[in-house]
Amino acid sequence: MPDWTKKNFDDLRDVSPRDVQMQWRFAREALRSPERGVSRFTYDPGARMPWGHRHRVQEEAYVVVAGSGCAKLDDEVVELSVWDVLRVAPAVVRSFEAGPEGLDVICIGGRKPKGGDTERFEDFWD
Repeated sequence: MPDWTKKNFDDLRDVSPRDVQMQWRFAREALRSPERGVSRFTYDPGARMPWGHRHRVQEEAYVVVAGSGCAKLDDEVVELSVWDVLRVAPAVVRSFEAGPEGLDVICIGGRKPKGGDTERFEDFWD
């Protein structure tokens, strides 16, 4: 078996929650990567993630590959456009909102601790 793995995000199952105008495709398991998580988040025009999240240990980097929008980082809102790269420290609560043409983001994270390390914040945009 080779020491590399190739997958196409379009071949991965959308695991987004019901009633959100976005798609979530996680590649960590498909790539068999214990060290790196790679995910794709595709937002419909004007769509907003309804909650925020942060991590205990995982730092994440987000790369905007299409569209535009913004990220809410704790209490600050940052505008995003194509090829922007946003690094977010684990303790920062984050969420995203698409602009009028939608938003397509690749997220890269580190090793996932046993049991996970995500904390969710409902009504983060309020």
